[in-house]
Amino acid sequence: MPDFSHRPTIAAIATAAAPAAVGLLRISGPQAFAIADTMTGGKASTASERCARLCRVHDGNGQLLDETLLTVFRGPRSYTGEDVCEFAGHGGMLVMRSLLSRALACGATLAGPGEFTQQAFLHGKLDLTQAEGVMDLISAQTHYALRAAHEQREGKLGQRTEHARDELLECIAHIEAYIDFPEEDISPDVGAALEKRLLTIQKTLRDLLATADRGRILREGVRTVIFGAPNTGKSSLLNRLLGYERAIVSQIAGTTRDSIEETINCGGILLRLTDTAGMRDHTSDVIEQEGMRRSQQLRDQADLVLALFDASQEKPATLPQPAHPHQHLLILLNKIDCGEHSSWRDTDAIRLSCLLGSGLEALESALTRTIMQQSLDDGHSLVSINARHQDCLRRALHSLDTALPQLRSGEDLTLISIELREAMDALGEIAGKIDSDDILGVIFSRFCIGK
Repeated sequence: MPDFSHRPTIAAIATAAAPAAVGLLRISGPQAFAIADTMTGGKASTASERCARLCRVHDGNGQLLDETLLTVFRGPRSYTGEDVCEFAGHGGMLVMRSLLSRALACGATLAGPGEFTQQAFLHGKLDLTQAEGVMDLISAQTHYALRAAHEQREGKLGQRTEHARDELLECIAHIEAYIDFPEEDISPDVGAALEKRLLTIQKTLRDLLATADRGRILREGVRTVIFGAPNTGKSSLLNRLLGYERAIVSQIAGTTRDSIEETINCGGILLRLTDTAGMRDHTSDVIEQEGMRRSQQLRDQADLVLALFDASQEKPATLPQPAHPHQHLLILLNKIDCGEHSSWRDTDAIRLSCLLGSGLEALESALTRTIMQQSLDDGHSLVSINARHQDCLRRALHSLDTALPQLRSGEDLTLISIELREAMDALGEIAGKIDSDDILGVIFSRFCIGK
């Protein structure tokens, strides 16, 4: 373990920047108790661990700043692994800033974004995937995103990648022992046995890579586009789903010129719902043409398309199809209150009236079923990777994909060992076994200050 005794002691407000009943000031580092003692007249170093103690905090002139509850955590039994003091005071912003200013005046350094969690990682309290789980936990907006963040925070992703890395290490050790000590007559774990082990690791990596889309959906939401001709009720549908008048509704074709995006929670998954400009064959309006071009682009990129039609009008010769293999598409027939044209009779579609509000329950049920099918597996685990994990896994898988044909063709074991080491290093980056300041800087810069 590196020596952290000379690093700065950091402090920050650990609660939201808004008035509240209670606010929290956190101090962490080798001088945490000394700083808190100066703030409270010596009450920190004599406080019982993990027990709240009533303390008054004064400024340098003896003026009372706040009456707080002080809790101390002695390292390594703390969140950061260092000595930590937490002041729970009145949640007014002026009060909390005064407490922070006092801590800084007593020798603390203002913490940067994610610095407390970064210290937890550096002290071995968390691996890198767990630290990212903390960030996901803070930003989660739905039940499933919260559950996935908890699973990552508990280390489930790190455990799976570390197990694969350990398996690779065993394979490498056996191969290199055979290369380095042929006189010891060590039986190389090659051929069918080694190939079987590598194929198992390969499958693990592919299974994890397959969760990339799910991870994006859980973190960012399902990109959902309402798509159709002018005056089919796209803006009315958006307003109905949101529960308030967000988009302008008019009988004039081309009212929606640009896309409007809002979010709703549907069945525990975030829907990023976009109302697009209506699509028609001909228009001389340059602005409307640009709106239609953007609508088509959004439709092609969407995870889910709600293709809206006027039920009272004749069914078109062809209905839209998914733009890519992972896209889901639902056919919606609006204005069912005006009667349904006979050409729609045998069409599998969701029938509704945005004017009357009928059919919305059926639509929400269909959305939930589609989203669950797209976003989740069997419901037992929500482990899912982010873009950084995806890059590491792809590099590890590429090395494995290179090593396996070499093994089957009987090539030099040294070359195979090199590929396996590259795969192992790539997997090590996921949990932070092999890290760089650049990687850590990018990850922890996304955190809020105080965490």
